[in-house]
Amino acid sequence: MMVTFVAQCEHKALNRTRRVLDAFANRIGSRTWQTVITEEGLQAVKKLLRHTATKNTAVSCHWIRSRSRSEFLWVVGSKNEFNTQGIVPVNYTNQIDALKMDEINVKIENYYANTKKQALDQHLFSVGYTAYQLIKRLVDDDKLAVAVFHAGCLHDVGKIDPLFQNWILEKTKKKLIDELPDEGQHIDKTSGNGWFEKHPRHNEISLLLYQLVKDKGNINPENIDRILHTIYWHHAKPIRKKDLDNLYSIHDKLETNLTAEQLRDLTHAFNPLISAINTLSNNFSAEELPTLSASIHAMTDEQAYSFKKTELPKYKDYFESDNLKNYRDSILCNAKNNLARTALVTADRLISALSSEALNAYIEEETLDTILDEKLLQERGLSRAIQDCLSGFAKDSTNNERNQRQATAATELTDEDISVGVLSGPAGCGKTKIALEWAVKTNVKKIIWICPRVQVCQGLFNDLAAPDYLPNAKIEINTGEFKQMRQFGNDPEETPEGQSFSGDIVITTIDQISNAIITHRQIDTLVDYMNAHVVFDEYHEYINMPAFNLLFAELVECKKLQGNNAKALLVSATPNYYFIENLLGLKRSYVVGIESFNQSQYLLSFPTFEEKNKDENNPLYQSQSQTKNTFVISNTATTAQLSFIKNQSTENALLFHGKYKKSDKQKTFNAVVDSFNKEGTQQYDILRSGPIVQASLNITCDKMITEFTHAENWLQRLGRLDRFGKNINVNKYITAIPESLAVGGKQISACAKFLDSLHSLQSAKAWREFLNAELTENQPVTLAQIYQLYEQFYANDTHQLAIEEDLKKALNQSVKVINYRLLDPVSMPPKKSPKDGKVKIKKQSLRGDTRFVQMAVCTIHSFDKVEFENDYICNTADPDDALTLPLRDIEGSFGEHKKSDHDLLAFMYQKDHKIQTVKSGETIKQKHSTNIIRNEARDSETPIYVSYTDEDLALCNDTANEYAIYYAKGINGQAIGAIALNRLKPKE
Repeated sequence: MMVTFVAQCEHKALNRTRRVLDAFANRIGSRTWQTVITEEGLQAVKKLLRHTATKNTAVSCHWIRSRSRSEFLWVVGSKNEFNTQGIVPVNYTNQIDALKMDEINVKIENYYANTKKQALDQHLFSVGYTAYQLIKRLVDDDKLAVAVFHAGCLHDVGKIDPLFQNWILEKTKKKLIDELPDEGQHIDKTSGNGWFEKHPRHNEISLLLYQLVKDKGNINPENIDRILHTIYWHHAKPIRKKDLDNLYSIHDKLETNLTAEQLRDLTHAFNPLISAINTLSNNFSAEELPTLSASIHAMTDEQAYSFKKTELPKYKDYFESDNLKNYRDSILCNAKNNLARTALVTADRLISALSSEALNAYIEEETLDTILDEKLLQERGLSRAIQDCLSGFAKDSTNNERNQRQATAATELTDEDISVGVLSGPAGCGKTKIALEWAVKTNVKKIIWICPRVQVCQGLFNDLAAPDYLPNAKIEINTGEFKQMRQFGNDPEETPEGQSFSGDIVITTIDQISNAIITHRQIDTLVDYMNAHVVFDEYHEYINMPAFNLLFAELVECKKLQGNNAKALLVSATPNYYFIENLLGLKRSYVVGIESFNQSQYLLSFPTFEEKNKDENNPLYQSQSQTKNTFVISNTATTAQLSFIKNQSTENALLFHGKYKKSDKQKTFNAVVDSFNKEGTQQYDILRSGPIVQASLNITCDKMITEFTHAENWLQRLGRLDRFGKNINVNKYITAIPESLAVGGKQISACAKFLDSLHSLQSAKAWREFLNAELTENQPVTLAQIYQLYEQFYANDTHQLAIEEDLKKALNQSVKVINYRLLDPVSMPPKKSPKDGKVKIKKQSLRGDTRFVQMAVCTIHSFDKVEFENDYICNTADPDDALTLPLRDIEGSFGEHKKSDHDLLAFMYQKDHKIQTVKSGETIKQKHSTNIIRNEARDSETPIYVSYTDEDLALCNDTANEYAIYYAKGINGQAIGAIALNRLKPKE
């Protein structure tokens, strides 16, 4: 830092001062010194001056912030020789009226943005300019860029709050703060229920001040709302006992907590601050930047009354509608808000990380643009790795036609008229290879590969790291369960702390990437997303997923705003043309298809069955002991479990679903891939599975039985049948339909109710009706013919009505989930890193409320014979042994209804303290409520017991709950997973 010393010493004190200052600084006048010095050196000078000071000593120190600005730091000795700004006074007046408050020239250079003492005007301009440049690099939307510039320049104007400035000065009396928290700096005083309970935060004051601006310039109402949204939401909300609900509540707190003089100081500082920002803007570069309005309204009673009706900006703005256009408008609005908020927060964090000297240098040298360079992607060799991969495939002369058709599809996707492309192709056509070829043709630097579920990520993680794909690229998997990297053919290693999303190809779930638009924790991930090539794999799964369909549409809309530079690709064998055209707003011409290379024949049959029967008359329960390499896919994990239990003594079968503890889930996944992949071990003859197996797993079978479902699931499951086209014989694809649904279309079966809960029943019935009309009985068809039928289905006006009905139901449910389950981002106290890998469930999750559970172990020999063990399944100290269940299963909730006898949480509440008292020998008090147990179960070490061992139940003289959930094993030791034993009993 460069400083100036001014000595107003008298008599011998002047010589003593000169000796000290001459040792540290250059004398540039008889009583003036100047030098470049560190903060430690400056403290040493101050200490020596104090040591030699007498009553005649008077030395002031000023920090030279820029060519036009200095900052008064301190005085050693007599302060009467200087005024309050450390300046030697030379003129005086006795005319008190000349110093009216309204005419005071506010010294805006004395206002700071943070404890690094960044000048507030410099900070605001720099954030506004950097965010403006970031938006211009990300998207081609000048109006959005202008709105972001305004939001950036105004985001912290609330820091002219006198209490905030006093707090900053108090914080910096001893030393400057090197690191600022991501959530920004807020007054951290504690008084009663917390400082923020009685005083608004600076972003809230900024929102109020912008609302008072008289002339908001040539900005349309939509972008004015966007500026308000971005100013308010550039920080998460504090947790208050009572939320602020309108603008008036902010003003009320401000007026209550500030004196009249402080309120006057706040409003009088606004105009000089905006003028200083405009001066910086006008002098910064040749580029003409927007000008801010520097005039605000006084807060009148009429203004205050109107503010009572002015709601604070919503984080997500959706409402239920029967018009898809309204959803598209909301998606676009929220997407632009995402970009604006991300640009501002990213710029704010980059600028706040600088020292005040460095920030001043960036402004003086007009080099703020360079700060963004490190946030943007650099070439690290991914393109070369993909080229090597493609060259390897090209050497295989037996696949020349295949390679050529794949290359043609990749080239078509690079068409300059396509913003976000859609790759449609049957299972086994090489969509992953086509996506890589598209990426390399469009100058790839990084790929973010987004999948709907963890199992798809796992399969892709294994495939891309294989020797014939990208063994030398840094492949990363980033999900809630797995955070690993692999490179150079090595085994996966845990991703180092702080290096998430650093791989050349990052394979992640929609949950992780959507955190960038629903939280503040990973908000800058959206910048990586916008800069990278993005592949949405199996995107059709989001269509019926509450909330995720809208969040997915927002992410696609963000990419669409990049126009021809979007570099985004949607990949699915089942593109759902209605969804991509009517909700995503993508043209049908953006869909590039590739025909199947599989010439095998498929015989489709649709037998009906009585759903309550679990015998040979039910195709899902029929024994497959006489067949090899057969898949039986159910709509639910429970059906897969029960069919496995019925046939375990006669079949060499593997069971796969999602109700396993983590270690068993990984073990089973590996067994599925090893046994049923292209060169599989064939260790198992039969795979009985829930829907978890249907998407993107590179496995194959020779016969398939599936439960009735909608078109997308039906075709995805078909994609695992003779996936590689090796079979000479006709492949059998059997679709089992409940008789009540097949004959009269009634919704009384469990299958129909399940599909209705997924908002896909009407489209599923329409698909069945369409196939009945188009297929010839007992006539085999090819995959190419089946996918042609799929396209015709979406071109049929009659069936589109059913598709539209389901989509609207799904979207309306999404609005409910977002409005009632998606919490606004809130500021939380810093969390300590979990010890020993301990995990904790978020308080709110868009996928539903789950809790960690503990359960007793049993071996199921048959429906009539269950052997109970004196053991529990989870080692609560080992995260890999953790198991979660939805609260609806734990508490027996079915829709809006709750059956008290099903409530296993209530059972634990009554019994657990008694059992633990006897086991520990100490008195264990009963919890005050089930809510405490429910909340504690977010931690893996304090799970909810959904079943007890017989020995533990005997300690409290009780027997098991009829609906208790146990962790079952089969007779061959294979895990069956979590299951309620009452499910084994036939229903009356």
